[in-house]
Amino acid sequence: MRLSSCHCCGQMVFFESISCTRCGARLGFCAEELCIVTLEEAEGGLWRKAGAGEDAPRYRDCANHAQHDVCNWLVRADDAHAFCISCRLNRTIPDLAGPENRLLWSRLETEKRRLVYGLLRLGLEVVPQSEDPNGLAFDFLADNQTGGERVLTGHASGLITLNIAEADPLQRERMRTEMGEPYRTIIGHFRHESGHYYWDRLVRDSQWVDLYREMFGDEREDYGEALQRHYANGPPMDWDEHFVSTYASSHPWEDWAESWAHYLHIIDTLETAYQFGLGVRPRVASDDALHVETIYDPYRQNDFESVIENWLPLTYALNSLNRSMGHDHVYPFVLAPPVIAKLALVHRIVQQSRV
Repeated sequence: MRLSSCHCCGQMVFFESISCTRCGARLGFCAEELCIVTLEEAEGGLWRKAGAGEDAPRYRDCANHAQHDVCNWLVRADDAHAFCISCRLNRTIPDLAGPENRLLWSRLETEKRRLVYGLLRLGLEVVPQSEDPNGLAFDFLADNQTGGERVLTGHASGLITLNIAEADPLQRERMRTEMGEPYRTIIGHFRHESGHYYWDRLVRDSQWVDLYREMFGDEREDYGEALQRHYANGPPMDWDEHFVSTYASSHPWEDWAESWAHYLHIIDTLETAYQFGLGVRPRVASDDALHVETIYDPYRQNDFESVIENWLPLTYALNSLNRSMGHDHVYPFVLAPPVIAKLALVHRIVQQSRV
């Protein structure tokens, strides 16, 4: 995630910021520049970038900011859409009659914007399904919106559905514990489900499908039967030698989606480390592989091997820091060589699909 600073006072500002905590300047996220910008008032209730001059483009707030105060992204004044590129992906939002639903939805939107940011930084197409049948859409639902039936998180033909209970930390931790998962987050859900969508867009019926099947398996295996077998029997004993998670072992589609999610985790976290100028230099390690003088911008790298060379030392440091604060590992996964090979293929496909 890129860092930004306030144009007016130089204070560092963050992805979720709507105003500078030092000088109070108005801030907004500009999708054209993929960063937070400082704003100044323009005519007609519009905004322009501070210090950019009279000829600078004009912007307005996303309608979800004006109506619900849940978005800090901007919309070009000459854009016919009321919503920003992230919010216009929504097909259904929760019933906001209950105040708790608005809070949960706001948390979901924040993490969805992180997903969209990463996809745009990777140069991938992000097209609303309302504009293109092959586009992407989101349903955010509570169980009481479906006649009492439990809302299941998932993907179908470009539509990603998420139960808003996932935005409740207590509920999410309960589900994580019940399912025996080492890691369960909102952004993890978004990245996983987006993997199914981009498999349809980038792999299905493409030049990559044969190589995909060689590395991940044949997705034509009956999906329902594979999941039933997984939940009945669990993962294979040696799953950690071939898969990034137990769920990845259930079916080739899920292996891809889990690998895709981890790829996005890696790239975004490395960019944040790069933005903070981090390096990893253990004082006691003799292994040069654990030393990274300065972590680089992963979005500019074609070689995935060098990405992993930056990622592994960073995870050791992050996990150790978390343990020092009494928390579980921030990245509780071991990347076996076959898993790294799968991540490398995801990287190749993404790099050659940039628009």
